[in-house]
Amino acid sequence: MADATIDRLSPTDVDTASHLYNQIFRPNRDAEWIRRRIEGRRNVLIQVARINHDAMGFYIGFEHKPDTLFTWLVGVMPDARRSGIATQLMHAAEEFARTEGYKYMRFECDNRIRPFLHFGIANGYDIAGIRWDSERLSNLVIFERQILEQHRNDAED
Repeated sequence: MADATIDRLSPTDVDTASHLYNQIFRPNRDAEWIRRRIEGRRNVLIQVARINHDAMGFYIGFEHKPDTLFTWLVGVMPDARRSGIATQLMHAAEEFARTEGYKYMRFECDNRIRPFLHFGIANGYDIAGIRWDSERLSNLVIFERQILEQHRNDAED
């Protein structure tokens, strides 16, 4: 597993994430596209994974609802895939979510991106649903994982 350094960026600093996005995904998107998506969102989290100071992956998430942090984008440079960088980014995001008091992490994955579907299942995420994405013309699989234990009050039983 690669030992990446995970840096947290300011929500206004989307240029690095945009640059990485355009090296990983198609079609290309400008930084303004990211800014519009995260505008007005609570608890925006932008992370960059670096190896030897080189940016190799990124993560963008935000509050989906008061108890859930939503992972919007995760990407790893093609030559750094299968090295554990996505796992390190997601674990850092989960730690952020726990610290912020979220009970759940959620993400959606295009049904055609098999490695990330496998990632979700291998890392304890449950399939919470499926939705049609008319922009991608594909189904998205919705994954969710409980990250904070819910304590029962046994006196109420």
